[in-house]
Amino acid sequence: MAESSVFYDIIIFGNYTKDTIVSAGGTRFVDGGGFNYGAHAAAALGLKVAAVTRLAREDFHVVRQLERQGIDVFPRTTPTSTHMRLEYPTDNVDERILTCTKSAGPYSLDQFEGLKAKAILINASIREEVPPEVVEGLRKWDCLLVADAQGFVRITAPDHRLIYGNWPEKERVLSRLDVLKADAVEAEFLTGKSDIRKAAKRLADWGPREIVLTHREGILVYAEDQYHEAAFHVKKLVGRSGRGDTCIASYMAKRLTEPPEEAILWSAALTSLKMEAEGPYRGNISDVQRLMEQMYRS
Repeated sequence: MAESSVFYDIIIFGNYTKDTIVSAGGTRFVDGGGFNYGAHAAAALGLKVAAVTRLAREDFHVVRQLERQGIDVFPRTTPTSTHMRLEYPTDNVDERILTCTKSAGPYSLDQFEGLKAKAILINASIREEVPPEVVEGLRKWDCLLVADAQGFVRITAPDHRLIYGNWPEKERVLSRLDVLKADAVEAEFLTGKSDIRKAAKRLADWGPREIVLTHREGILVYAEDQYHEAAFHVKKLVGRSGRGDTCIASYMAKRLTEPPEEAILWSAALTSLKMEAEGPYRGNISDVQRLMEQMYRS
């Protein structure tokens, strides 16, 4: 494993998930988890990335895959990995049924001892993974603190389905974030507003200075009282799962050095390419640059 004294551009963390994806195209088994999708995306854009995760020993092939991409991985072995089932009942990729039957459990601050970074991205799958105390502890770091809303609004129902549940710690957590990512459905649940621009503004009122919203057609960013938008350009949609994870990681990868209006273009381009294949983004920065020139610079 990597030495923990290295300073990273970004640390991305969340439980690895063993994903069963069911759609009209059949049933597939995919290595998932927001940290997995996000780490691949950020590394492809040239960042020095640390991936912190929790998973069963039997799934350590994922650790080795990330390491082959130049990503430093800090895993904690757990009795079981998180098991997710993702069903897409219609051709609307934003309509899906999520089920979680097993969890690798919650994080504690000791799993981050010795690590330092310019940004930390919290990319959990369900609320129980990241207690508010962990968010508060990470806020004390001298870095940007970023989170995906999915890891806080999703809870597990008695039948194992993931549903959106009341979030008592909402303002306690959001007030400590620099950047929040959500999809259109999560944003409406949190704010009661179906208009994504109004939803983004409301989310920012609770603390985060930048909001990144994904939807079926593309990305909306609200930053510095301005809105920025970029559409996805996908030749053939194959890999919807991991869209938001890839989006926020690639956005932050560029946001560390570029303004929002530039970072969103890189994010839209890389995320578009990711959705053309199952699993994490496997291309390189040249592929992203090519799509940028073709679709976003003209």
